[in-house]
Amino acid sequence: MLRLLGRNTSGNVQKVIFLLEELGVPYTREDYGRQFNNTQDAAYLKLNPNGKVPTLVDGDVVIWESNTILRYLASKHNKTALYPADLAKRTEVERWMDWLLASLNYHYVQVFKDSKKPENERAATFAADAKELAAQLAILEGAMAGKAWVAGSDFTLADIALGPIVHRCLDFPVTLPALPHLKTWRAKLTERPAFKKAAGL
Repeated sequence: MLRLLGRNTSGNVQKVIFLLEELGVPYTREDYGRQFNNTQDAAYLKLNPNGKVPTLVDGDVVIWESNTILRYLASKHNKTALYPADLAKRTEVERWMDWLLASLNYHYVQVFKDSKKPENERAATFAADAKELAAQLAILEGAMAGKAWVAGSDFTLADIALGPIVHRCLDFPVTLPALPHLKTWRAKLTERPAFKKAAGL
């Protein structure tokens, strides 16, 4: 059985839970990271030298980096609806998965950490990070005009990768534009039992 190592409050772990639940694949999840203070243990570092979560153990195969885990699972289970075989369609899915890491993630992490603190304890860069987060979300908002899902008409790994992260972003105590397309998309995500399980709804 698959072993997923990572605390269920991590957005990156939630992505993997989301996909595993969509696939209906049996797995166990073990608490690692942050409050459990165990990702620097020698046994964990042997599996994942980055000392971060998530890590997926599939027999002798060990995978880290959340988006890589998503690609692995979709490919292993031949879910071409989620991870298209068609090159153009797959590229669209990949683009948004990469955009999440390259453009949105840094500002998401900074705002996520500081938004839980009193205003006088927030980093000096909080306002700038919040502004950039809003700008990045506006890019996704514009791209989703006329689309049912992030990469087009079909639900894909792009939705699974972005879902838990953007879901959180929309609730941050910062000024955001209206984002009606993202809010409609989130509402559809929250109707999916797999997303509810992943996000703890």
